[in-house]
Amino acid sequence: MPRLTCFKSYDVRGELGVDFDAGIAYRIGRGFARAMVPGSVVVGRDCRASSAELQDALVEGLRDEGVDVIDLGLCGTEEVYFATTHFNAGGGLTVTASHNPINFNGIKMVQSGSRPISSADGLQAIHDLAAADAFGPVAEKRGSLRQDNPRDAYAARVLSFIDLARLRPLKVLVNAGNGAAGPTFDALADALAAAGAPLEFVRLHHTPDGSFPNGIPNPLLPENQPVTGDAVRQSGADIGVAWDGDFDRCFLFDETGTFIDGEYIVGLLATAFLEKEPGAKIVHDPRVVWNTRSIVADKGGEAVVSKTGHAFVKATMRRVDAAYGGEMSAHHYFRNFMYCDSGMIPWLLVVEHMASTGRPLSALIAEMKSRFPSSGEINFRLDDPGAAMAAVDARYTPQARTVDRLDRLSLEFADWRVNLRKSNTEPLLRLNVETAGDTALLARRVDEIRALVTEAR
Repeated sequence: MPRLTCFKSYDVRGELGVDFDAGIAYRIGRGFARAMVPGSVVVGRDCRASSAELQDALVEGLRDEGVDVIDLGLCGTEEVYFATTHFNAGGGLTVTASHNPINFNGIKMVQSGSRPISSADGLQAIHDLAAADAFGPVAEKRGSLRQDNPRDAYAARVLSFIDLARLRPLKVLVNAGNGAAGPTFDALADALAAAGAPLEFVRLHHTPDGSFPNGIPNPLLPENQPVTGDAVRQSGADIGVAWDGDFDRCFLFDETGTFIDGEYIVGLLATAFLEKEPGAKIVHDPRVVWNTRSIVADKGGEAVVSKTGHAFVKATMRRVDAAYGGEMSAHHYFRNFMYCDSGMIPWLLVVEHMASTGRPLSALIAEMKSRFPSSGEINFRLDDPGAAMAAVDARYTPQARTVDRLDRLSLEFADWRVNLRKSNTEPLLRLNVETAGDTALLARRVDEIRALVTEAR
């Protein structure tokens, strides 16, 4: 059976006309219907020029198998997560390429209860059915199609995470990057205004535009961050928010326009949740951990580590009933949001926390960075990442205080820690180093490991 290369570990992503097109989207629709037997599904799409055609094909495949389809139209991935549970549907599918290049597109999928789909529980079966393309006649009774978007109910759920009475006047700069976030943000802003929230918003690149005239919305790339940072400074905003294309991730900037590394947002959100729910369990990924673990311990919570990746974090959260889970990659997950990730809930929680403390965001972050400085994720593109990883393993593991191989290699010493991972999808080695308050040691260890990796190249 030929393999469809657009199938990745937890979703579908491919280059248009090369390994993904409307025909494949149709086959995925039929394969999803047969593998998952959903009865009804929710579908939505981002604003890419190709997304409407791909969604139409996907919907036809689902309906040809007798599945009833609820079409949300233009929306974010998290709105599909919400609507899947809201409508008690058997699954949800979003046509999106998120932050990938403009000539790419894909599909993110969940099953009933908005639970992720992995190879072990359906994705491989969907692939095999779509690859075989042996579906035969369509169902005698095709599935129905209706347009419906419970955005008001979604907005109410998102706003339920904060206490509106705790808010104070703040100016918030938001950069939708011409992706899908704009209309959904406007619904939240309207609901906040109706509730009397004293927030002022400045909108940047707000209108969805699949040609992305200001570049693909991927605020994680350093070259994309100045536009938001500059706008924060020019507008005098107290905080800046930028989203990727389907806004399941949000990225924050302090009042000086400085980009905030994701691991510190995890710590900040852990603080916010533990104030609301003392003793709560907080799940984090294993790449950068000391700041989060220190905060959770100080606040009386319980930190639980999970392997990197949304399916692993969501499964861990469900297993331990965690209130919140965060990854340094800017994915943030919430028990009361179907254990799913959201790009709208995090910035609201941070704004509420700023209001309640009366402190600027820069001060809140500086305190964490001073205690536990980190390198940020450093990526090495290598022909043989395994050889470089083995060299680091051999050099440092014998002296490590603890060795953890939950997610590749994590080594902990008295005053510093390193996590080294091979990418699941690219020939990349990903390095993260952190220390206990020692920036000079941080720089030294990064230089040492960089030299080892370069020699093993």
